Amino acid sequence: MTGLYDIRNPQFGRLVHKNARLEQLWTGGRWCEGPAYVPAGKYLIWSDIPNDRVLRFDETDGSVSTFQSPCGNQNGHILDRSGRLVACEHQGRCVSRIEHDGMRSVIADHFMGKRLNSPNDVVVKSDGTVWFSDPTYGIDSDYEGDAASSEIGKSQVYRVEGDGTITAAVTDMVQPNGLAFSPDERLLYVADTGRSHKPDCLPKIRAYPVREDGMSLGPGADFIVCDNGAFDGFRVDTNGNLWCSAGDGVHCFTPAGELLGKIRVPEVVSNLCFFGPKRNRLAICATSSLYAVYVNARGL
Repeated sequence: MTGLYDIRNPQFGRLVHKNARLEQLWTGGRWCEGPAYVPAGKYLIWSDIPNDRVLRFDETDGSVSTFQSPCGNQNGHILDRSGRLVACEHQGRCVSRIEHDGMRSVIADHFMGKRLNSPNDVVVKSDGTVWFSDPTYGIDSDYEGDAASSEIGKSQVYRVEGDGTITAAVTDMVQPNGLAFSPDERLLYVADTGRSHKPDCLPKIRAYPVREDGMSLGPGADFIVCDNGAFDGFRVDTNGNLWCSAGDGVHCFTPAGELLGKIRVPEVVSNLCFFGPKRNRLAICATSSLYAVYVNARGL
């Protein structure tokens, strides 16, 4: 274990470039989160939640500018199948979308007549359905949103269909957080960061099989447990490996749950995504900064 990489399995040595360096692209945030790549614009956006802004990194010249401020204390982002930017808003307690004409629309803000907690992270399935986690972090205090009581009384993962129908998909977690599908969409992975509220909650990612209808999930099972901090956001590469945020950097796991190795980062990592024309560069949101490193893997 030397330098940037902690290689636990020789396979990880083939997934990273040992001469690649970790680059700090920007610093000055309070809690950086929710990176997403917009290939048509050749830029990356991410959230600085307590500062209520979304920032933009232009990969053509390396400049950083403000994309949106105020932004409703946005957290996670994703592009939908049409290239529209989908955002999780803490303050708005909703999942919103920027339409092609630039107007904002709300995808989901209530479940069974009650306001959502504070949507955290989001993924769009190939059928166009939107899946998002809804822990309470944005209403726990005024730091990342507006302090309020949970109307629903629990934290869940939801699925939103094209007609706006919203269904609770995962109901057995303390604080569901990051989420991603396997490449074949037969599994939904969800991180539980519930240790922040219940000390006996393992910092884990659970795996839920997607049933044949493509809409509902079977019983979940613990998949991997974090050995430093907690898994927050994560992404899956084209081979099904999971690249996960953690307290000491980025942890990479096989589809079988074996830890292959770590990329060490000098700040607590909150989230990450693959970006660039070849999707072979990791954008890493870590506390106050945005980092990047090239890897020998491609994001979905």
